[in-house]
Amino acid sequence: MIIKSFELDKLNLIKSNLHLIYGNNEGIKEDIINKYYLNNFDGDVLKYEEQEILSNKDEFISSLLTKSLFDNKKLIIISRATDKLFVLFSEFLEREISDIQIIIKSSTLEKKSKLRSIFEKEKQMICTPVYEDDTRSLNFYIQNFLREKKLNLSQEIKNLLIERSKGDRINLKNELSKLKNLSISKKTLDVEDVIKLSNIAENYTVFELSDNYLAKNSKKVSNILNENNYSSEDCILIIRTILNKSKRLLKIRTEIDNNKNIDQVLSNFKPPIFWKEKDIIKKQVKLWSSKEIKELIFKINSLEISVKKNSINSILFVSDFVSSYQ
Repeated sequence: MIIKSFELDKLNLIKSNLHLIYGNNEGIKEDIINKYYLNNFDGDVLKYEEQEILSNKDEFISSLLTKSLFDNKKLIIISRATDKLFVLFSEFLEREISDIQIIIKSSTLEKKSKLRSIFEKEKQMICTPVYEDDTRSLNFYIQNFLREKKLNLSQEIKNLLIERSKGDRINLKNELSKLKNLSISKKTLDVEDVIKLSNIAENYTVFELSDNYLAKNSKKVSNILNENNYSSEDCILIIRTILNKSKRLLKIRTEIDNNKNIDQVLSNFKPPIFWKEKDIIKKQVKLWSSKEIKELIFKINSLEISVKKNSINSILFVSDFVSSYQ
């Protein structure tokens, strides 16, 4: 059965020990597991990758079925799940497995996915999709954090944190925790504190690279690539940052295409655009049509797939992409 992320309080009323959580929002997955499963859990927590289970499938099932008077309750968390586990969970429906809860984490699953389908249809199973955080959900997260920690932040700082979190609440949580620690010694926090303290300062070149890429500043892009030693992990960050900024640029371009003044669009845009970004966004808007941005978004998605399949050459893929598409 499907239980959406905002309906998860229903979990206490449902007798199910199989829960599939799929989507690209790792932050929400972490929050769900911590709040509804790990909180106050006093049993054994076992973590597996899908490949570990597939390599020892019979042994894994046997360990679930074999019970002992001395066994504790078990919580099993399986990561990177795909349709290859479909047969395994089909077998679970035919067996009685008690005192064991199994959480399956997966990235995006298409509608035709067999794994997603069985978890959506069977009443003994729970399926929860988690989508990327939007500005509204991130802002709500900030408000809850500030209320709980009894902190105050200006709207400008909130906007900056949301913009730089790249749509990931894990990043946002980390930065808010740092600000909380700083607030112990400094009562009033400003934008400069945020930039100096957080990874925003360290990752600034990634945002600068993305902005100049969309502004088609080939010389600046080349300088940034030459001056920074990006890792494979940075490549995913670069791709996601360019993708998010491209999606925002498409929304801005679409509004302008509807006969609206560019300054008016930027002033009224949600989430609010940081004032330092407005000039380069104006340049980007003049260089890209809506059709071209849509084509770019498609190419970025293809690039991400290539990088994930071949992480060894990820830096080369990304460098070629941002250098050649000018």
